[in-house]
Amino acid sequence: MNIDAIKNGYVIDHIKVGNAMKIYDVLNLNELDCQVALITNAKSKKTKVKDIIKIAKLVDIDFDKIASIDSNVTINIVKNNKIIEKKKLELPRELINIYKCKNPRCITTIERGLDQIFVLTDKENNIYRCKYCETNLEK
Repeated sequence: MNIDAIKNGYVIDHIKVGNAMKIYDVLNLNELDCQVALITNAKSKKTKVKDIIKIAKLVDIDFDKIASIDSNVTINIVKNNKIIEKKKLELPRELINIYKCKNPRCITTIERGLDQIFVLTDKENNIYRCKYCETNLEK
């Protein structure tokens, strides 16, 4: 299999196996007008296998969305065929308007225009709760 290097864009690397498609969906990568490569079960020295996403364009990416799924990824920013920056992600303290609360009694399901806010309550287990009703986030 041959996946070309990218001239300008992002390489989202060290994704836990199975999380690449979740990241693809939450970032709406299907809507981009550039090449996007999704590689699953790639060999890794650290974890034996990993997923990788390559985006062949420098576009706005919400890194909090990626971190909410897998905070152990590395984001390589590529310009003119060279990695100019490597970003390590951390779990964001809050997720705002990324996910919707599934609790039908939550105020966010009744009040239109109210921000959907989830607060990190357990960093080790990556657990977020709705700011209003404290329902656990289901991603």
